[in-house]
Amino acid sequence: MFWILGVVVTFGCVAGGYAPHGSFAILWQPLEFVIILGAGAGAFLQGNQKWVIFGTLGSMGKLMKGMPYNKQTYEDLLTLMYAIFKLAKTKGMIALEPHIENPHDSALFQNFTSFTSNHHAMDFMCDYLRLMTMGTENPHEMENLMDVDLETHHNEHHAMSAAVTQLGEGLPAFGIVAAVLGVITTMGSIAEPPEVLGGLIGAALVGTFSGILAAYGLVSPMATNLQQHFDADAKYYDCMKTGLLAHLQGYAPAVSVEFARKTLYSHERPSFAEIEEACNNAPTV
Repeated sequence: MFWILGVVVTFGCVAGGYAPHGSFAILWQPLEFVIILGAGAGAFLQGNQKWVIFGTLGSMGKLMKGMPYNKQTYEDLLTLMYAIFKLAKTKGMIALEPHIENPHDSALFQNFTSFTSNHHAMDFMCDYLRLMTMGTENPHEMENLMDVDLETHHNEHHAMSAAVTQLGEGLPAFGIVAAVLGVITTMGSIAEPPEVLGGLIGAALVGTFSGILAAYGLVSPMATNLQQHFDADAKYYDCMKTGLLAHLQGYAPAVSVEFARKTLYSHERPSFAEIEEACNNAPTV
């Protein structure tokens, strides 16, 4: 929503500031747009691997949504971890096996739809709980493994946001290319009267204008927004990591959840009292 609002404000202010002084007709230069956008798309394809290209395109839908996590989704996550840790403490880690092997059919997980709808997060949680049920007891080794896992996940996301950033950085240069080609065309009409030359030069400069506006008014903000989504995703995983490691070190379920809660940003962190109440009302299996 805010992304759409930002696009409207950016282009609306540019158009509103230009309207009293010029004609919009001169700004319609489809061939220059083909040069700028086509060259940008070609450079994007040249500079990235297939998985980055399709991953980036698939991530564009995130821009139309708000941040993927909020106070309620974190409350659900922390409550779920409490329920898992309590079950493991009272009945042993082996009691988790049917839940982590078939989480979609688990009565425990199905109480938290905001978590089960996040397939990657559920896989992360179940994979490390599975390692614990298989006898992994060293928290330092587990932490190192999680760090490598999360770094890989982060690097994949960074490659996508970096690809959009690089596209934004290249568009002004492609705008100059379009403008130079326009000037070359203008030089071929140097004998024309001033009013004709003025129109040709104005059309050429639309290339520079379009490249800069597309870069700094659209693509670069898209890259920043996308990176913020990926950073929020990393924080969600970091919260799970902290809770799981605290449990592995033998802390009580409530303490492990408190460790995880402390990793969250203040604007999305549930209070201690809110989590205590949610945990007291957590479903049991």
